[in-house]
Amino acid sequence: MHQADTLEKIMEQNQNSRGRYALAVSATTPRVICVTSGKGGVGKTNIVVNLAYSLTKLGKKVVVLDADLNLANVDVLLGLTPRHNLHHVFLGEKTLKEILVKGPGGISILPASSGILELSDLTEEQKLYFLAEMSELGEQIDILLIDTAAGINKNVIYFTLAAEERVIVLTPEPTSLTDAYAMIKVLSSRHDVKKFRILVNSAHSEKEALAVFRQLSLVADRFLDTLSLDYLGCIPYDKKLPLAVRAQRLVTELSPHSPASAMFHKLAKFIAEEDRIPQSDGNIKFFWKRLLDV
Repeated sequence: MHQADTLEKIMEQNQNSRGRYALAVSATTPRVICVTSGKGGVGKTNIVVNLAYSLTKLGKKVVVLDADLNLANVDVLLGLTPRHNLHHVFLGEKTLKEILVKGPGGISILPASSGILELSDLTEEQKLYFLAEMSELGEQIDILLIDTAAGINKNVIYFTLAAEERVIVLTPEPTSLTDAYAMIKVLSSRHDVKKFRILVNSAHSEKEALAVFRQLSLVADRFLDTLSLDYLGCIPYDKKLPLAVRAQRLVTELSPHSPASAMFHKLAKFIAEEDRIPQSDGNIKFFWKRLLDV
């Protein structure tokens, strides 16, 4: 179907059916998990791709969306050279299926590109076309993992607000904790987001990771109202991880029995097996409808 035909169809649906999206909710719709951070350099992209790899090993169909639209990292980290990316989709030159790149273990990647349009600056027609494309793709996957840029820019807010689950990554460094709190504060006070999962990276022990989480929780409890911070776990400091990065390989693939790999596998098992409460905003169609409306 040509872009014009797709646009005409989805625009008609959008005009007539905005109130009917709730009928599509079911427990089997794909999960949309956004992984973000207040500070760069905390290992967020590494966490996303290794978690995706571990989830595929459990039989899950996973797509990684590189949502750092100004500085693509996922393909670089994995040593991939995609010919097309999201920019070509926004231009109407390619479909999402046509830009999908297969990564290690069978994970699928939607690659970004440096310097493309802010999503909030896209036209209504571009957003609608993207909505149609992603809705169709969502029928074939179990989990969409979104790797956002770091910080609190428009695109980060855009994706974080639309996701079903939000994972904030931080390290034991004081600046990382401060920036994570700043992000939570903005999302909570300005956008009414009240539930976050916290993942501590590069911790030298579980005790250290829990201390970081408690410190963040204490500050949040004191200054922010009705907020829920859930401790998701920690990825231990692992000398094998930078070696894998330099080799443009996943640590879970290159060193599957290393401390970090073991935690990625454990985390993936927890996510795959945890009880999930179906939500009206918990599937791909709602995810892209929210992007359309932001």
